[in-house]
Amino acid sequence: MTAMSMKANTVGLVISLLLCAFVGISATDATEPSFWSFAAKDATGKELSMETFRSSKAILIVNVASACGYTDQNYRELQVLYDKYHPKGLEIIAFPCNQFGQQEPNAEPEILRFVKDHYHVSFPVMAKIDVNGENAHPLFAYLQNKLPGFVSNAIKWNFTKFLVVDGVPTTRYATTTSPLAIEQDIVAALGLGISDKSSEL
Repeated sequence: MTAMSMKANTVGLVISLLLCAFVGISATDATEPSFWSFAAKDATGKELSMETFRSSKAILIVNVASACGYTDQNYRELQVLYDKYHPKGLEIIAFPCNQFGQQEPNAEPEILRFVKDHYHVSFPVMAKIDVNGENAHPLFAYLQNKLPGFVSNAIKWNFTKFLVVDGVPTTRYATTTSPLAIEQDIVAALGLGISDKSSEL
């Protein structure tokens, strides 16, 4: 075999390996679910696809509860953010969950009444779900896989927050991180200037 033939064979092998790698990556991407592919029922029982919110630049997903020590601050501040930034491309979606201290025991009509009467919530509130375990909603399983938590992927408590930007999960926030503490991240995700930032209730 001549040196030229060996060189041609080597180049051909490299090209083949690169093509195989590219095809493998493409196949993986094709089978991986998209954020937009998930759906869930809202608190009235209506099925909502995340596709419904595709026009939103940034989406904040939060597992919520009505009888938690973090309830008051979180609902108040979430509504502040929603009032300020929803017209600029922010969506907030609340998912009630009773897995943490059984602090969301009521049915959806009572949950809706509570958040509207006490906090004038106007962002979407979904039907109760599990966020951990074998019955975890697929959306939360996806978010935990994309944004692993400290020690384990499992959600640790109420009001864990996931920021999704242009359909891509980017940041996970612990319960102890208040909504207004992540305002700067939301401003950046929306492409707004610092002058648009609000820090008062």
